[in-house]
Amino acid sequence: MFAFDGFGPDVFVPFLVFSIPIIAIVGGITAGIVKTISRHRIIELAQRERIAMIEHGLDPSKLPPLPMSEIASDTPLLSQADDARRLSQGLMIGGLVTFAVGVSLGVLLYNVAGGGTWSVGLIPAAIGIALILGALLVRPRNGN
Repeated sequence: MFAFDGFGPDVFVPFLVFSIPIIAIVGGITAGIVKTISRHRIIELAQRERIAMIEHGLDPSKLPPLPMSEIASDTPLLSQADDARRLSQGLMIGGLVTFAVGVSLGVLLYNVAGGGTWSVGLIPAAIGIALILGALLVRPRNGN
């Protein structure tokens, strides 16, 4: 079938090490762009709704102002407990995903390269555990 004679651990591991930060940077930039576009879309829809109300004969002075501060904030109209709960859930999800990536990376490197290279997976696994612990620390208890 296929022969990958020149694609051994000495080529694969450096490729993997340099590709992970590049993928993370591109993913972060993409997430920021998607968030910005979606916020602008929400603002545009609110403005269109306001224009439609004016076209149907409502007095513009009686219309409430556009909720720009609520649209621009990350967590509009959430109480402090809800905000803390949302932060805790986000940290927990991020921690579980990062931990799973670290374990998977360790297993992959053990199977591909062998030796002590599997320990590279301990770095994201430890970050995942730290995020999970952070989620447990900021989780609201008894409504506080």
